[in-house]
Amino acid sequence: MDDPNTASKPETLVACPECDLVLRVSAPDKGQWVRCPRCRHPLVRPPEDRHLTPALAVAALVMLAVALSFPYIEFQRSGIGESMTVLDAATKLAAFHHPELGLLVFGTIVVLPALYLLAVLWIEFSLGRRPRLPGTRTLIRALHYCKPWMMADVFAIAALVSLVKIIGMAEVFLKPGFWSFAGFALFLLMVVQRVNPLVLWTRLEGPPQAPSALRPGVSARLQHYQGCEQCSQLQPIEYHHCERCSARLHSRHPDSIQRTVAYLVAATIACFPAHLYPIMVTTSLGNTQPATIISGVLQFIAHGDWPIALVIFTASVVVPFGKILALSWLCLASRREKPLDMPAQMALYRFTEWIGRWSMIDVFVVAIVVALVRLGNLMSIDPGPGGMAFAAVVILTMLAAHSFDPRLIWDQQQRRTDDYDALERRA
Repeated sequence: MDDPNTASKPETLVACPECDLVLRVSAPDKGQWVRCPRCRHPLVRPPEDRHLTPALAVAALVMLAVALSFPYIEFQRSGIGESMTVLDAATKLAAFHHPELGLLVFGTIVVLPALYLLAVLWIEFSLGRRPRLPGTRTLIRALHYCKPWMMADVFAIAALVSLVKIIGMAEVFLKPGFWSFAGFALFLLMVVQRVNPLVLWTRLEGPPQAPSALRPGVSARLQHYQGCEQCSQLQPIEYHHCERCSARLHSRHPDSIQRTVAYLVAATIACFPAHLYPIMVTTSLGNTQPATIISGVLQFIAHGDWPIALVIFTASVVVPFGKILALSWLCLASRREKPLDMPAQMALYRFTEWIGRWSMIDVFVVAIVVALVRLGNLMSIDPGPGGMAFAAVVILTMLAAHSFDPRLIWDQQQRRTDDYDALERRA
């Protein structure tokens, strides 16, 4: 960006979606990230080999089909065995009066990832032909919204945590579905890393065009313009829909602070039943033992499994409460008049947005052990009421993170700078 070595490359103006700074961007080399110089937000990174993306998407779908067709894990105790498939993780929850939780598990680990991969294949095929296939523009817009809610990688890690929990009870065998799903999660992650909306819109519509009157290095809003969060096209602040991709335009997310606070309050309320009620109930030889999140952590510690206890405690206790505190601070920071360490604020925001989905580990652990440990009176594990409450905490904190608009913090800092400059001029 503004590098003399790239002066011969075509340039365009875009607005950073996280700090609203207007930037002059030239076409980067393949595989090279272009970042905002002010907030370090990664704007665009063209893949090194564009044709590898659909190949990886096809491989991921094949792996998913194999994972759904074969057993996932097998469990044996006292000569009695039970096996589960990936689908059982959802259907068993529905069978035990938790259909919402089962639908959440199935949607986040199978449905959304599969739809995302199919959308990528449709888009790639459409971009390689004339005329374009119908729905291409809609699918490109949809990719952005699907990405945070795909949790195949979280489910794969939850399976490993479940193994540690179960292995002390009986023998556990990893079946072909386990390895296939692990491959699916890996390929899906690689596809997600290679898909960039700005690159897709450039391939579909050409580079975004910006008015010549715009000045780089100044906030778009101060120049009465706004950048489309989907395709980065700059256009007047009065517009409600993007001229290039037809997405809804918001100079700032409407009622961002109010919606974020509402989600945080709801998440805080849901924390009480999530941690007070049992997340699972174990029945062994007629003895019933309910387990909350904290008691499960203590059980891992009692068996000497400190690393797993640390993972569960971090994902289920530290992360949800940490997200609530972090987002509450960011809401306050958007109203503070004192100067802030902006790189630290942006790092906090990005970390909070990224880590929230990993709290679903505990929910997936419950889904796996409930589906697997079904040995009648000998041993069985049923879901508890705390599971749905904890899933609500995770979803609400994720919604809060996505509702918060980080540009509000930069606006506050910009107002301070403008006021300071005005005082300097008067002096």
